[in-house]
Order: sequence, then C-alpha cells, then structure tokens
Amino acid sequence: MNIFPLFLKEIWDEWNLRGAVLVSLFFQILLIFCASSRKRTGNMIMTFIIWSVYLLADWVAAFAVGLIANGNKDGDKQVQSDDLLAFWAPFLLLHLGGPDTITAFALEDNELWLRHLLGLVIQFIAVAYVFLESISNDLWIPTILMLVAGTIKYAERTRALYLACLGNFKESMLPPPDAGPNYAQLMEEYSSKKEAHVPVKIIIAPEKRASPSASSVSEEPSTGPNHISEMESGYKFFKIFKGLIVDLMFSFQERNDSRKFFFGMLPEKAFRVIEVELNFMYDALYTKMVVVNRKIGYFLRFICTGCIAVALQLFASHHKHKIHKFDIGVTYALLIGAISLDVIAIVKLIFSDWTIVLLKNSTAKRWIYYAREKLFFYKLWKPSKSFFDRRWSNSISQHGLIRYCLRERFKWFDKLADICGLKDLLDEIQYKKTVTVEGKLKEFIFKELKEKATKAEQSRIAKEICSGTGDWILSQNACHSLLWSVEKEYDECLLMWHIATDLCYYKDKQEEKEKPDDVKEEELRDLDHHRQLCRLLSEYMLYLLVMRPTMMSAVAGIGQIRFRDTCAEAKKFFRRGQQEQNCFNKFCEQIKKLLCIGQSKPTEDQISKYCEKLLSVDTVVKPIEVKGDRSKSVLFDACMLAKDLRKLNKRKRWKIMSKVWVELLSYAASHCRANTHAQQLSKGGELITFVWLLMAHFGLGEQFRIQEGHARAKLIVTK
Repeated sequence: MNIFPLFLKEIWDEWNLRGAVLVSLFFQILLIFCASSRKRTGNMIMTFIIWSVYLLADWVAAFAVGLIANGNKDGDKQVQSDDLLAFWAPFLLLHLGGPDTITAFALEDNELWLRHLLGLVIQFIAVAYVFLESISNDLWIPTILMLVAGTIKYAERTRALYLACLGNFKESMLPPPDAGPNYAQLMEEYSSKKEAHVPVKIIIAPEKRASPSASSVSEEPSTGPNHISEMESGYKFFKIFKGLIVDLMFSFQERNDSRKFFFGMLPEKAFRVIEVELNFMYDALYTKMVVVNRKIGYFLRFICTGCIAVALQLFASHHKHKIHKFDIGVTYALLIGAISLDVIAIVKLIFSDWTIVLLKNSTAKRWIYYAREKLFFYKLWKPSKSFFDRRWSNSISQHGLIRYCLRERFKWFDKLADICGLKDLLDEIQYKKTVTVEGKLKEFIFKELKEKATKAEQSRIAKEICSGTGDWILSQNACHSLLWSVEKEYDECLLMWHIATDLCYYKDKQEEKEKPDDVKEEELRDLDHHRQLCRLLSEYMLYLLVMRPTMMSAVAGIGQIRFRDTCAEAKKFFRRGQQEQNCFNKFCEQIKKLLCIGQSKPTEDQISKYCEKLLSVDTVVKPIEVKGDRSKSVLFDACMLAKDLRKLNKRKRWKIMSKVWVELLSYAASHCRANTHAQQLSKGGELITFVWLLMAHFGLGEQFRIQEGHARAKLIVTK
C-alpha cells in the first residue's frame, strides 16, 4: 500500500538532491550573516532561528552527501550527469565546515570535537568514494580542487572546536612546571658550612614588585574615545585573563598591572575595554577566529579561495551540452555561492578586531579601522548602526515578584504548559521585560567596585570584601539595625531585599504624589537616580535567580522553592477580602484568562495599593514564630525589612540600598561558576559577566593566589 501518490514520489526522486544542495547553500548564507547577531541580542526568536539553522545546516549537508553516495547507481533520476554528481559532493563537505562566524552554538558543542573529527573522516571517505566511482569523468580536476577546499574548511572547524574545548583551552594556558628555587641544595650548603663552624646566615630577598600602589594612580583625563587603543587594551587583558574561564590563578604582578590600568580609567571607557575583552572570549569559544588568525590560517584560506576560483573557471570553460540547464544553474549557484562566502569571510577577517590588534604597523591599523567604519555597507543603513557596532546586547532583563503575582495565568493552562516543558518559556514571554543599560548604572557600579578595590590592596582583604552580601556596606554606614536581613542565605537575602525595595519604592511614589517633597531639584534628582538604580538591580537579580537558575546555581541555594512559596503566600494575601464568585462568574473569568482578556499589566496605582496593604500588616512577632519553618516564604520578613528601611532618612535609605544591591550583584558575579559566564556570551551577554570581569581587573576575588613570588635566598658568611 502506497501512502504517498506515485507522482509525489517521482517529484521527490527527481528533485531531492537538487533541493538539498540549494537548501544547504542557503543555510550557509544565513549563518555567515546572522550567526554573529546572537552575541548582540538575547532575543529568543533570533536565538531559536540561529539554533535551528545551525542544526539543520549539518543535517541537510550530511543528508545530501548520503543521497549522492547512494544516487550514483540511479543517477538518471536525480542528475543527468554522473560527472556533475561527483562534482557536487565536495561542496557539501565545504558546507559541513561551516562559516567562520559560528563553530559551536553552545559551550557544550566544543566538547564534541572528537565527534566532528570522526564526522570529517566519514564524510571525506563518502565524498572520496563518490569521486572514485566516477574517476574517469571530465570534471575530475575541479572536483579534486573542491575536495581540497572542503577538507580544509571542515578541518578548520574541527580544530576550532578542539581548541575551544575547556580542557584543551586550559591546557594551552598552563605555564611550564615551576619547581621554584633549589631548596635542597641551599640547605646542604648551609649545613656543611655550619658543620665546618663557618659563621653563615641566610638572607631572603623577596621578588621585586614592579608596580606601585594602584590606588595612587590618578584618573586619566577625558581625551575622547580612542577605539583602537581600547581594542589593544582589551586584547592584552584577554590574553591574560582568559584563564578565568577555566579557573586558573594569577600572580600579584598581573593583579597590580590590571589594577593600575583600571584605576586610571573612566567608567565608560573601562566598560568598553571589557566589552572588547569579552568579544575576544566569544570569538575564541564560538568561532574560527583563533584558527584563521595565524599565518597557517591565512595560507590555508588563500589555498581554499584559490581552489574554488580555479574550479569555477574550469567549469565555465567545460562543454556542458550533456548537462541539464537547471543543473548547470545549480552548479553555478554552488560555485558562485562558495566563492562569495569565502570572499565575505576574508573581508570580515581583514576588518576584524583580531587583525587590528595583531598588526604591528600603526598606520595600517588606522587605515583598516577607518575603512571598517566608513566603507562597510551596513554603515549606510543608519537605523541598524548601533546594533552592528555593539558587541553585546547592552540590556538587562527585569522580573518583579509583586507584578508576577498580580498577573496570574489560567491554572490548568499553566499545568499543561508545565507538562509540555513550556512554562519557563511562557513566563519569560509574559513576565520578563528588557531595558537598556544606561551609562549612569555602569558608572555607579564602577565607582562602587573601585571604592572597594582601594581598600583591598592585599588579596586577603579583597577576599573578605567579596564575601559580603550587604553586611560590609551596612557596617560601613553604621546601619547595624539592618544586619539581621543579610545574615541569612544568599537567596533569602536577595528575595527579602527585592520585595522590600518594591515596597519602599511604591510607598515613596504614593507619598510624593499625595504630598510632593519640598527639596532642591538637585537633591530630588539624586534621590530618584538611586531609587531607579535600586529597582533596576533588584528586578535584574530576581530575573537571574528565577529565570536563570543554572547561572545562579552556585549561590541560589533553595531560591526556586523560596520564590514559589513567597509567591503562593503573596497571591493568598492579595486574594484576601475578595468576594467569592459564583460558578458562572468563575467560568467567565477563566475564559477571559484563557483569551488573555483583561490580562494587561497592573498599573502603578494597583501595585501601590497592594504594597500599602502589605505594609499595614503588624509584624511585631517574627513570621517564623507564628508559621513555623515548613514554608520558606519571606514575604512578611521583607515587610519587616521595609519598615526598618523606612525609618532611615529617605536620601540615605536609597543610597545605602543601591550600594547593598551592588554588593549582592558583585557577590553573585564572583561566586557564579566561570563557565556559566562564558555560556552567556553567545546569548547576548549579561551585566553580571561584566561585573565579574571588572572585579577581577580590580583584584577583587580569589583568583590571585601567587602573592609573594620566588624568594631569592643567599648564603652570607659573617665575621
């Protein structure tokens, strides 16, 4: 019994190979233009498209190779010429090599380099088999040339995956084994002189520290942006600090050099340097840039492009009277597509950050940078300029607990989504919002970390400062009555401070609406600045805790359980006092929820009303003494914290709260696993990753374990 009609089978048999090779070419075009966009945006649709194309590109190319290997027996149905069948096969090997802009979609793909090596061997054997089956064909020379080009491309991808595999990445950065000064020989000489009654003593001369105290370096004047120097600085620190990804340790010399440099920088420029540095990390882990930016890489690229160009010329001069016109068109599309993709890759390579920083001639650097800025076609498209110029999304996601509780979805719809594994995706679509990271936020974070770094000349003190979850700031500002709120597990502190921030924010807004503050405009602007910073960081940290649990797993504890319990208690509290609906009204309400009618975002007035209700609850007795500890909700603990915060002067309150949020952010940044920071580079990047790297540059963290270096011991004979 035939499920599909005979004419459909005939169409499939005739067009499957032609369609497969053209689709494979189309996927390569999409990847070379779109793959790098994923580092500039965290948009789920863009990420899904790139992920789909990345997977399908390999599958379609491998499928087409299989069709060709199997089709030489009945080639009359697919392609009229066996010569052409063999000529098409190397193009698919070329496509399996992929563009320079993407080798791995996720960090885990690099660990599968051995699978890609095996794939290279198998696909090469399959293509070689097709070629040998038609060895006497008229297109054997261009076929061999394309086979060389395809093998080079596939080998480049496999090599890039091998180098980016975290084990090999770490191995490539390990210094030579260091046994240190010869202790045994020194002590033998010391003992022999003692036995001979020669007066001798050991003098220790510690290794010299080349850099002065970093905090004494003056801040550099603003002389305008120098993007080439920023690239060079970013590359310099990338070469040193890329070891952070694999938990390598650094010396006091590297710490001092980095501190000296960043202490002398303005916040905006410091973030641009780190942006460049992270961009180099992205290229090293997810693209072919490390492989092609070498002399052998340029040489192989020249060979590859030359082979394709010669193959195009040979095919153009070949007598094609035996070949179907459509197949001629497909072959030209493959050849022109291959050489165009190679030329685009070479142009991208020449104008890349890597080329600019690796060139030694400063004039050549400036010319290439100028050409990149002025001549690229996308520069003519003004609306997209900012998108193509940036190296990360320059945005942070926001998630609010109270806002989440007031936009409850249909219960059975939630259960169905949970069964299908789509609940987290729906939560992101409905409850997450994205805001641009403004310069004021970067400046505030930079200054706070810089202030901490000035007090952390020694790495021991730096470790103590990094272990603070708000207690260091509260102690420094004599807010001892608030210390109870940070002497808890990190996830509990974060949730409490998030809810307390919302309660204080909406209460202040309500009071200002009813009775505006009689303060100077400058003071009001400063107050609003710190208040907005608090809210941004508060909702960003909750987003990381709830919607990025993998990234926060090292510090999250039972954060997911606490969040769910707190939400359950909040929803129960918000429903209190509402009239019980009859069955018909309940049914209508559920239909509205299902159709998303009346599911608009709660207004500020609505949220303020519920915040007022929460603050009106008497919290003289601690919630745990009344409820026990089965429920991990922190809702009314947060109300207690909000009331304590409101006892402070308004301006002081928001200033301290903003500093506490930076400390909570920096704690999470320094304690998250390093590879989770690397994973975010391919998803638009995260602000917490910038904070992690900035802390390392300021010498804040546990990465600096070589404190004294080698001591130079000398035996001195005394009189």
